Amino acid sequence: MPAPTKRPVTKATSNVRWSSPWTQTNFMMLGVGVATIVVGFLLLATGIGQWDNPLAVDVAPVVLVVGYCVIVPFAIIRYGARTGQEDQ
Repeated sequence: MPAPTKRPVTKATSNVRWSSPWTQTNFMMLGVGVATIVVGFLLLATGIGQWDNPLAVDVAPVVLVVGYCVIVPFAIIRYGARTGQEDQ
């Protein structure tokens, strides 16, 4: 039985480069969303002493809904300008 021959070891190279789809704009918008949510909770906390405080009852829920349901999802799904090479 002949001796097995050694094959040369070659490394597979790939030209595919992965980059994060989030841009600086996405991170800034996410920061604005988190800041909006914090402001909403601070407004909500103004009603601790008074149960009928209009900031806590009317304004705070609207600010929280805008932060959670508009700004943060928009920051997540927004695509920035694409730069770089397209698939060939």
